[in-house]
Amino acid sequence: MYRGREGMWSWVLHRITGIAIFFFLLVHILDTALVRVAPEAYNAVMSTYKNPIMGLGETALVGAIAFHAYNGIRIILIDFWTKGPKYQKVMFYVVIGLWVVTMAGFVPRHLMHVFSEVG
Repeated sequence: MYRGREGMWSWVLHRITGIAIFFFLLVHILDTALVRVAPEAYNAVMSTYKNPIMGLGETALVGAIAFHAYNGIRIILIDFWTKGPKYQKVMFYVVIGLWVVTMAGFVPRHLMHVFSEVG
């Protein structure tokens, strides 16, 4: 009954985005900690981030954060709103819609900035 439905995909995507955000935060804390230990190493690491591949990675990170946040609100509503379980399928599609709108506003502007600095 549950396999392949909205609830399963919501669960899977929530876990994947959560893990991706966790690893980003781990790397972010480690590379930021370099500033106090070795400022030259910090500058070297920061300069490696200024390329289109990292710009695409930033796009994926924003997408993961947006989905995780919207879906987290959905999960809270399912848990604490008496009608939440009844509307969980509809709320999943609302999450997807909000995510698409968010990304449609972010991606073009961000990628213009990323690719205008190439060269």
